[in-house]
Amino acid sequence: QVQFVESGGGLVQPGGSLRLSCAAPGLELDYYAIGWFRQAPGKEREGVSCISGTGVGRNLVGPGEGRFIISRDNAKNTVYLQMNNLKREDTAVYYCAADIERRFCTGRWGTLAYWGQGTQVTVSS
Repeated sequence: QVQFVESGGGLVQPGGSLRLSCAAPGLELDYYAIGWFRQAPGKEREGVSCISGTGVGRNLVGPGEGRFIISRDNAKNTVYLQMNNLKREDTAVYYCAADIERRFCTGRWGTLAYWGQGTQVTVSS
C-alpha cells in the first residue's frame, strides 16, 4: 500500500531552519487532509500542522505556531514543512500521515494512515 516517505531532518542550531519533505507516491493529495506529527522520546505524539485536500494549510495550536509553514506540490506528490526559528523543544522524530476520514483540517484528527518511518530533527548548539 501507499506509504509516506519523510526526509529533510538533521542537526540544526537553535534559531535555525529546516524544510521537511513528505513524499507520497501514488497518493492523490486532493483526497485527504494530511498532517505532520512529531514524537520525542518519553513524550506523546503530537500534531504539528495540517494541509487540506484543497491545499490550505494551518498549524495546530502550540507546536510550530507562528514558526512553521506547511505546503504541498501536487506534481511531485509531496507535502513540505518549513520550520523556522527552531527551538530545542522541537527535537523529535517527525512523521506525516493522511486523515482518511476527512478532506479538511478541522483541528481534530480521524483515522490516520500511510505513516512513514519518520525523519529525525535535532536542535542543539
